[in-house]
Amino acid sequence: MTRASNRPPVVPPEAALPSYLRAGYTLRSWLLTTDHKRIAILYLVSISFFFLIGAIAAALIRLELLTPAGDLLTNDGYNRAFSIHGIIMVWFFLIPSIPNTFGNFLIPLMIGARDLAFPRLNLLSWYIYVVAGLITLYVVLSGGVDTGWTFYTPLSSVYANGAVVAAILAVFISGFSSILTGLNFIVTVHKLRAPGMTWGRLPLFVWSHYATSIIFVLATPVLAITLLLVAAERLFGIGVFDPALGGDPLLFQHLFWFYSHPAVYIMILPALGVISELITSAAHKRIFGYWFVAYASIAIAVIGFFVWGHHMFVSGQSYYASAIFSFLSIAVAVPSAIKVYNWTATLYKGDIELNAPLLYAMGFIGLFVAGGLTGLMLAMLAIDVHVHDTYFVVAHFHYIMVGGTVTAFFGAMHYWWPKITGRLYPEAWARASALVILVGFNVTFFPLFLLGYEGMPRRYHVYPESFQVLQVISSCGALLLAAGYLLPVAYLGWSLFRGAKAPANPWGATGLEWTTSSPPPKHNFIEQPVVERGPYDYPISDPLSRSND
Repeated sequence: MTRASNRPPVVPPEAALPSYLRAGYTLRSWLLTTDHKRIAILYLVSISFFFLIGAIAAALIRLELLTPAGDLLTNDGYNRAFSIHGIIMVWFFLIPSIPNTFGNFLIPLMIGARDLAFPRLNLLSWYIYVVAGLITLYVVLSGGVDTGWTFYTPLSSVYANGAVVAAILAVFISGFSSILTGLNFIVTVHKLRAPGMTWGRLPLFVWSHYATSIIFVLATPVLAITLLLVAAERLFGIGVFDPALGGDPLLFQHLFWFYSHPAVYIMILPALGVISELITSAAHKRIFGYWFVAYASIAIAVIGFFVWGHHMFVSGQSYYASAIFSFLSIAVAVPSAIKVYNWTATLYKGDIELNAPLLYAMGFIGLFVAGGLTGLMLAMLAIDVHVHDTYFVVAHFHYIMVGGTVTAFFGAMHYWWPKITGRLYPEAWARASALVILVGFNVTFFPLFLLGYEGMPRRYHVYPESFQVLQVISSCGALLLAAGYLLPVAYLGWSLFRGAKAPANPWGATGLEWTTSSPPPKHNFIEQPVVERGPYDYPISDPLSRSND
């Protein structure tokens, strides 16, 4: 990858160690840092905290659904529980999880830069995220909201109870964090690549984050203005979405989903980039069809702006519009399928090392394919009308978002943990946690497909007794899934203090981030790297796959 790549990595002296491992443990040093690696860790801690809150709300939901009667939560309490779960998980975990943590930490390392283009702007984005998170905590402590995470009008603008305006304000503010992060990534990739780091030598992780950043910058302002209009209608009675005031509730759906379906790709595109890195490293093989995978990320980002109407098949839009959106929704699956095919071809005849990151990657592929195929089903008008607003949609969404994004998040955590911390974790425990998560996830969410197909509406906590068996199975699976998520907290925490010291390149990978020490020095590299090869310069290559170099 670099001119020095044939020599063993230089372990920097104490003075060259990163500030977060030297005498920089004061609170002030963390709160005023402009080091992208430290800011990534700040995001990791903050995002993990909100994941815990969202998980607690999910646990309440699953406990309530153990019995057909509403005997744990009231009607209003259940509405608030799934609303808080959705708001926190979507806006404060799924969207920022991989870009703001691993993207922040790795993009400068992967392209040979000293930092992101705008370090102070990077820190500001974290502060904006924290401010939005604190407002969300106020919403939780004040009793929550009952709008769902989508804030549909006129429910949110007129009839909903709770701190609706505060919740809208929190999501509104968090959007600015996303915009600043996306802007920072775009400028960094364009301007700070190391000598020799051409577009054809960018890691696929960087390509996926570049595509995600385009969505951040172009789509998030639409959501911000939409939520601002909802708050204005609720506070001042301005008729924008409320039909009683001359507004149009379908306008809200068009504006909201114009952002929120691209937001699905904000959540999943970075995960796709993670999986590309995990697959090639574990197979010790060049990626099959580099340019197809890279351009597929851009295609997903572009086509994703044209499919929002498939959320509105039963909302009253014309049949002609629905037919067009149905076709486009099927078309956006093509670049996703290209990635899955190329990952599979990369593994074929590879020198495979069945490590924990690969287990997470293989689990991701299975869950992503299941979620994608059911997404195609929902893109079909006839099927969507039957299962719209049922648990089938809940299952599909969670197979993509939780089965996809969260699984990739854990895969990334295990793959780059030695680079971030300089410590190794117990591999046997890591493999066990990957298997527990995979089994627990499927036991939790696959029964929801059956419930939805049989007609159980989502957002209901009182249901016919005939559905109880599947609900009990799902709740038992959630307990297993929770155990799988807690296992890494234990052994990764142990590894911070007792784990063996990690070498610079424990996986035998070829990316530029593996040519510097673990953890990296303050400015990432002792010397400016000069890139001479592609990011996947493994000895094994496919005869039918053109090199990206």
